[in-house]
Amino acid sequence: MSATRRQARVAVLVLFVVAGAVTGGWAGRIPTVKADLGLGDAQWGLVVLAQPVGTLLALLVLTRVIGRTGPRVLALAGAVLLLVVAPCAAASPTPAVLVVTLALQGAAVGLLFGPMNALAVVVERRYGRSTMSSFHAGFSAGQLGGGLAGVAAGAWGVDPWAQVLACNVVLAVALLATRRAVPRGDTDPVRPARDRAGRRERPTRQVVLLAVLALLGAITEGSAVQWSAQFSVSLGASVAVGSLTLVCYSLAIAAMRTVGDRVVDRLGRVRFVQVSGATTAAGVLLAVLSGTVPAALVGFALVGVGCACVFPTVMGLAGNQPDVSAGRAVTFVNLGEWPAFFVGPPLVGALAEVTSLRAALGLLVATSLVVAVLARWIRVPAVDDPAPVSPSSSRT
Repeated sequence: MSATRRQARVAVLVLFVVAGAVTGGWAGRIPTVKADLGLGDAQWGLVVLAQPVGTLLALLVLTRVIGRTGPRVLALAGAVLLLVVAPCAAASPTPAVLVVTLALQGAAVGLLFGPMNALAVVVERRYGRSTMSSFHAGFSAGQLGGGLAGVAAGAWGVDPWAQVLACNVVLAVALLATRRAVPRGDTDPVRPARDRAGRRERPTRQVVLLAVLALLGAITEGSAVQWSAQFSVSLGASVAVGSLTLVCYSLAIAAMRTVGDRVVDRLGRVRFVQVSGATTAAGVLLAVLSGTVPAALVGFALVGVGCACVFPTVMGLAGNQPDVSAGRAVTFVNLGEWPAFFVGPPLVGALAEVTSLRAALGLLVATSLVVAVLARWIRVPAVDDPAPVSPSSSRT
C-alpha cells in the first residue's frame, strides 16, 4: 500500500473526526447555552431552525459550484469555518447573535459534509474496496469524544465557549498537519473536463433513487435518536434506563461502522442495503411488539446495527455514478436527505398524539422496509481504478 494513499485516507478521516467532534461538543453544551440566554423550549426551537436553514443554503450553492472548485477546497473551507464559528455560537451574548452564528455553523456543516464524502469516495476508489464506513466511524468517534468533553466540562463548571474553543484548537492542529494530504477533487475520473467546460449536470435516476434511500434512512435515524429513550420511559423505565436505550443504539452504530466495510464487501452493496433495511425493521418490531424494557434495549441496538452503514454505502454509490461527477452527485444526495430531520421526529410525535408511541414507531418499520425494497433497483457502477491518490503539494 503506498504511503501517499495512507496519508490521503488519514487526511480525509481527520475531516470526518473534526465534523463529528465539533457537532458533538456543541450538542453536549446546548442545555447550558439555552439556560444562559434564558430561552424557553419554544424559543429555543425557533432559534435552532437557523442551523438547518444555513445548511440548506450551503447545499444549494454547492450543487452549482462543486463541479468547478472540486471538493477539496470546499471541505477545507467548511472545516475551518466550523472550527471558528462553533466557539462563537457557544459564547453568543444574545439570541440574535446565536441565530447568526448557528446559521453560519449550519452553512459550515453543509459546506463540509458533502465534499468530505466526495473525497472519501476518491480514496475508496483507489483502495479498490469499501472504506466509506470507516470514515463514518471516525465521525461517530469524534461525536462521542466531543460529547464526552462536554460532559466533563459541564461537570467541572467550564464555560461552553472555553470548552469548545479548547477542543477546536486541538482539532485545528490535526487539520493543519494533514491538510496537504487531502486529495484533489480533480483526481475524480468521472467526466471532470465536461463539467469544468460548463455542462450543467443534473441528477440521474440512480442519483434520485440514492437520495430517496438517504432520506428514508435519515428519517429512521433521526426518529430513533429522538424517541428511543422516551419509548423506554413510556414502558415504565427510569430516565437513566431510558438514556441507556439511546446509548445502546449509538454504540451499535459505532461498532457496526468499524466492521461495516468488510460486511459490505462480503455481501455486495445491494444485498447489504437490503439486509440493513430488514435488520432495522426487525429491531423496531422487537421493541414495539414486546412492550418490555429489555426488548427495547436490544431492539434499538438492532436498529443501530441496521442503520449504521446505509448512508455511507449510499454515498459510496453516489460518488461513483458514471454520468455525474462525484462531488455533485454526493451533494445532490445530501440535499435530498436534508428534510429528513424535519419530517421524521415530528411525524412520529404527531402520530403518537393520536395513537400511541408504540404505534407511531411503526413508521420506522415502514421506512426501513421501503429501503429494503427500493435497494433492488440500485445499479452498482463499474469504476476504473487509476493511479494512487497523491497528496496536494501546493495548495493549502
